Parts: sequence; C-alpha cells; structure tokens
Amino acid sequence: MAVTGVSARRRWAGLAVLSASVLLVVMDMTVLNVALPAISEDLRPTSVELLWMVDAYSLVLSGLLVTASALGDRWGRKRMLLTGFGVFGLASTAVLLADSAADVIAVRALLGVGGAMIMPSTLSMIRNLFTDPGERARALGVWSAMAAMGAALGPILAGFLLEHFPWQSAFLVNVPVMVAAVAAGLFLLPESRNPKPGRWDALGTVLSMAGMTALLYAVKTFGKDGLTSPAALAAAVVAVVALSWFVVRCARRPDPLLEIKLFRSPPFSAGVVTALSTSIAMAAVLLLLAQWMQLVQGYAPLETGVRLLPAALAALVASPLAPVLAERIGARVVLAGGLVVTGLGFLVLWLAPQPLGYWPVAGALALIGAGNGALAIASAVIMAGSPPEKSGSAAAIEETSYEVGAALGVAVLGSVAAAVYRGGLDYAGPGAQAARESLGGALDVAGELGAQGARLVEMARAAFTDSLALTSGAGAALILVGAVAVWLLTPRDLDLRAVEH
Repeated sequence: MAVTGVSARRRWAGLAVLSASVLLVVMDMTVLNVALPAISEDLRPTSVELLWMVDAYSLVLSGLLVTASALGDRWGRKRMLLTGFGVFGLASTAVLLADSAADVIAVRALLGVGGAMIMPSTLSMIRNLFTDPGERARALGVWSAMAAMGAALGPILAGFLLEHFPWQSAFLVNVPVMVAAVAAGLFLLPESRNPKPGRWDALGTVLSMAGMTALLYAVKTFGKDGLTSPAALAAAVVAVVALSWFVVRCARRPDPLLEIKLFRSPPFSAGVVTALSTSIAMAAVLLLLAQWMQLVQGYAPLETGVRLLPAALAALVASPLAPVLAERIGARVVLAGGLVVTGLGFLVLWLAPQPLGYWPVAGALALIGAGNGALAIASAVIMAGSPPEKSGSAAAIEETSYEVGAALGVAVLGSVAAAVYRGGLDYAGPGAQAARESLGGALDVAGELGAQGARLVEMARAAFTDSLALTSGAGAALILVGAVAVWLLTPRDLDLRAVEH
C-alpha cells in the first residue's frame, strides 16, 4: 500500500529523519579513508587485509541492495529502514571489541548490511510519502543536498576525531545518531509496502547477490591487478552468468525481484545515466584530489576535508534549487546542463596552469558541486518513473548505479592515473619499483635517500599532478558524453509536476 493522507508537517518531519540517516551513512563511507592510517598503525594489517577493510563495505552493500529493497517492498519499508538503523548502530558499537584486522573487516561488512537496508529504503519512502511529483522533486533535492554534505563532512569529522581520540571514535559517532533516528522514525515515519508482493524468488535472490558482489569484486580487482588477473577474470565470468540469468528471470516473471521493465522509460534511463556517469568521474577524481592535497600540498587530513568543502557547499545550494529550475526551464535542460557544469569543473582541473594551486581546484570543486544539483532531478525522474509498489526496485537501481559507477571510476580512471604517473616518473635509482607504484611509495623512498631524495620528491609530485590533470580531462569527456546521452533520452517537454508512472 502507498502512503495516503499524510499531513504536510508529518511528511517533512519524516524527510528530516530520512535525510539525517543518509547524511550519516554517506559520511561513514568516507570516514575509513581518513581513519586507515591510524587503524594500520594500531592493528598492523597485511596488504590483503587492508584491501578487505576498504572493500568489505561496498561488496556487501552492492550484493544486498536488490534483496533488501525487494524485502522492504514486501515486509514494510519503515521496518526495513529501522532495522537498518539498528544494524548500523550495532556494527558501529561492535568496533569496541575489534582488536584485529579481521574484526574491523567484519564490522565493515556488517555496516554494509545496514547500509543496504537504509539507502534504498530512504528513497522508496520518499517516493511513497510525497505523492505529488513536484513536491517529491523538492524533497529529493533536500535528500541529495544532505548526501553531498555527508560526503564533505565525513573527512572533516573523522579528521577532528582522530586528532583528539582513538580511531574507534570515527565509528562510535554513528551510535547516538542511529538511536535518535530509530526513536524519531518510530513516531514520524508511516509504514508502506507492496499490497500484492507475489511469491518470493529465492533463486533470483541468490543470483542478484552473487552477481552484484562478483561484478564489484571483478571491477575492483581489475583496477588493482590488471586485466589478466585470474581472480578478476573468474569473478567477471560469475558476474556475467549470474546477472544475465537474473535479468532474464526478472523479465519473464510477473512478480520480479527487480523491475527491469522500468528501463523502457527513456526519462528513467536518463536519470540512471546521470547517476552512473557522475559517480564514475567523481569517485576517481575526488580520491586523487584528496591525495594531491595531502601528499603534494602537505595539508593535514582535517585541513584537506575543509578544503574539499566548496563542492559540498555548492551542492547544498544547487540541489534544492534544481527542482525550481526544472519547473522554469525544463527537467531536460537541468539534467543535461548539470552534467555539463560538472564536466566544466573537471575541465578546469585539466586546463589549469601548472604548477597547480589550490584556488583553481576550489573553483573546479564549486562547479562540480553545482553541477551535482542535477542528481536531485535524476532521483526525481527515477522515482517518478516507478509505481509506488515498485519504488524499491527504482531505489535499488539508482543506488546500484552509484555503487557500480564509483567502483568503475576508481578502477578505470584510477588505472589511467596510475599509468600517467608511472610514465611521468623518470627515476631509475634505488627503490625505483616502489616509487613507481604510488606517490606515497615515492615519498617513502625519498625519505630513505636523505638529501638526495629531494629530486625524487619533486619529480613524483609533478608526475602525480599531471596524472590528476589528465584523469580530470578523461572524466570531463565521460561526463560530457553522458550529457549528450541524457539530452537525447529526455523528452523536451518532460514536466516533473506531471511525470508519474
């Protein structure tokens, strides 16, 4: 059943709970990057364990997105969301018991379970809380702004906590917020579910979990170990077989786990392309920018987080404004135009004069954040293109686009950056292999060389800056291609106030 007759005050109060939850979950995705050095110093993980600390969250999250959203449609979206809050809070508390790398990996995996319950549930509940398409677009603008703020505040909060408290504090900060979210959600959020859920597809559940987990693992492993990696090739085969079988199964069933037929709608596909192309470019370039600020510019983690704020502040302004602009100039212009503005931000990084300084970067971040306001319209189009009882499918598709896009960005564009860095590092002295692996490795080698390492530091930082610039150019090209695709897919007269499945 869809939610009907909910007062405006309760709708917007419910949105506050949903936005706060997505703010925290997105923050948590970025916290580990800042906390990893402290965790490594305390627990001394192996290189493999370190990779699993990073990857466990996204692998579990991506594997469970379809299943969790389908369960929410049947069991109740409010129940699924509150259960996700509980799991997330429990996992965050469990870090107190973590005294080994394996324990941290388990905590990250459990956080992924909670995240898979929370993220699609927030979107599907907004779809059912706000039945008016125009009002829903504004609500999704607020939701998108909170997600952008979470991505920016995560490193800042983690940097602050790690300067004053042990690394466990970066996880424990989740607990009181999740307790408050459960309490508020019990009173403010109405329940909704699919009134005719049909039979549960057990085989489809296995196929979706195996296929998505294998896909993300393959993409990540290809990026780390190259295209000839046996583990990545095996995972890719599993992903292709399982997901192909899953798609065929969903297309033939009257009650599929994932409503594949939603892609028949060109506006829906345009929204997915927007989310996918943006996340591919953003994940890689922002990761490189964070390293550039710390290892080239010498900023501390907290200062790095603050200097990344222009993107979040611009998105905070642009996301709520995007639906208003869409009403005035059309959703098509805002969707494609937002991608163009984002692409211009990446072009600034590519074309900025060398040596690259912070102020061109700040301008680029502001453009990228402003362009990301289009993601609010993408969410509105995606959610409006699904019937209320299938809103979980639409939410799962959107969240999967972000997860797969981020993995592809780090793997593909990250590999481009690594190749450019290696090609630009003309060094054949002691420790050359380690220096060519990464900028951090080059700085370590230079430290061992003493005064003779100054030249290596200069070359490595210049090579890394070049890799950032060229990767930004590749990201700009990708986003501009996405803008053309979105322009062609989106009807000229698309009106969010009238769009409804």
